[in-house]
Amino acid sequence: MSMLTDALADPRSSVRLRAVMAAGTTADPADLDVLLERCAVEPDLQVREALTWSLVRLPADLVVPRLVSELARPEPQARSQAVHTLSKMHDRSVYSEVADRLGDTDPSVRRTAWRAAAVLAPDDERPALARRLARELGDGDRDRRLALSRALASLGEDAARPALAEAAARRGETVHEHVADTERLLDDPDAASALAVERARREVALGRSKRASG
Repeated sequence: MSMLTDALADPRSSVRLRAVMAAGTTADPADLDVLLERCAVEPDLQVREALTWSLVRLPADLVVPRLVSELARPEPQARSQAVHTLSKMHDRSVYSEVADRLGDTDPSVRRTAWRAAAVLAPDDERPALARRLARELGDGDRDRRLALSRALASLGEDAARPALAEAAARRGETVHEHVADTERLLDDPDAASALAVERARREVALGRSKRASG
């Protein structure tokens, strides 16, 4: 067992974090397998971010094909981490593989794929991606909605506005609210925090209304 493998098996997240940071600093391709395996099971978010950083520091021609192969892993976390790390590699040649995860069976992988696909989409694919993401509007809790709004807004005015207009034409108050929130993000990228607070208030008010009517 290598020293890195041993350290990553330590129950203390601080030990694992130091080990991953050291691996990223040395950037040794020999650590690639160990780092990828840890991505599938690491419970600590900070350590997972460090794993992504360490992988990005390795040669892209080695890392990118391995990350693409990780997208077929049975563990949702392995797929999610691979999608997230591919977005940090900024290699648009893997856009189609990342976009395939938009239909992943796991919600967390799909949500990660929204952000990654928006980062990697070639210019001519952005309108189609916006329309695909817009089909998800109105569903889920406030964190899911904000994540989707951010992904759509990051695609830019030319791609997002027509997709939002199409979505607004559909019936349903929740879709209209979500479209309006996303348009606010397009107008003001710094509005995300305010939108999260407003959405939380709406959910609380809705809960009170349901209790009162029940």
